[in-house]
Amino acid sequence: MKAAPAAQKRLLDLAELDSVIDRLAHRRRTLPELAEIDEISARVARLATQVISAETEAGDLAREQSKAEADVDSVRIRAERDQKRLDSGQVSSPKDLASLQSEIASLNRRQSDLEEVVLEIMERREAADAQVTKIAAERDGLVAARSVSEDRRDAAFAEIDKESAEVRGKRSEVVADIPADLLALYEKLRDQFGVGAAMLQGARCLGCRTSLSIAEINRIKAASHDEVIRCEECRRILVRTAESGL
Repeated sequence: MKAAPAAQKRLLDLAELDSVIDRLAHRRRTLPELAEIDEISARVARLATQVISAETEAGDLAREQSKAEADVDSVRIRAERDQKRLDSGQVSSPKDLASLQSEIASLNRRQSDLEEVVLEIMERREAADAQVTKIAAERDGLVAARSVSEDRRDAAFAEIDKESAEVRGKRSEVVADIPADLLALYEKLRDQFGVGAAMLQGARCLGCRTSLSIAEINRIKAASHDEVIRCEECRRILVRTAESGL
C-alpha cells in the first residue's frame, strides 16, 4: 500500500485521539459512582424485602389483635348479660343461681385471660410496627443517598461526553486528511490490537515496544517514503518520522 508520508503521519495524530477516546470510555465505564450506585441498589433491594416481611408480620398481628379483641368483647357481652339476669332477680332457683354465678366468674376469668392475650399481641404489634418504621427509614435514607450518587454520576457523564464529543470532532478533521484505503487498514488493525499505528523511533516500534532487527531496519531504509510499512512483530502500521533516524 502507498500513501503520502504526511498522510501516514496523520495516523499518529489519529492514534493519539483514539487513545484519548478509549481512556474517556474506560473512565465512563469505571466511574466510582457506578459501583457505589450498584452497592446501594443492592442494599435497597434487601431492605425492601425486609420491609415487606416486617409489614406482613405487622399485618398478621393486627388481624390477630382484632380477633382477640372481638373474643374479649364477646365474652364481656355474655358476662354483662348474665350479670343483668342475676341482678334482675329473674333467677330464683338456688341451683340456677349457683350455676349463673359460676358462669359469670368463669366468663370474668376468661375475659381477663383474653385481655392479657390482647396486651401481649399489642406489644408484639408495636414492636413490629417500630421495625417497619426503622427499616423503611433506612431504606429511604439509602434511596436519598443513591439519588446523590446518581447526580454525581450524571454530572461526570456529561463532562466525559462533552470532552469525548470535542475529541471526536478533532478526529473527524484528522480522518479527512487520510486516504480511504489507509484509514480502512488502520481501523482494521485498531479493532484487532487496540492501536492501529505506531511511531518507528530509532530501531524500535512504539506499538509493541519491540526493537527491530538489522535486516528489518535495512528493509525499511530501502523502502520508498510513500510505502506503508508494517511492524513484523505486532503488524501495526509503522510511521516513519524525523525521530526514526532513517
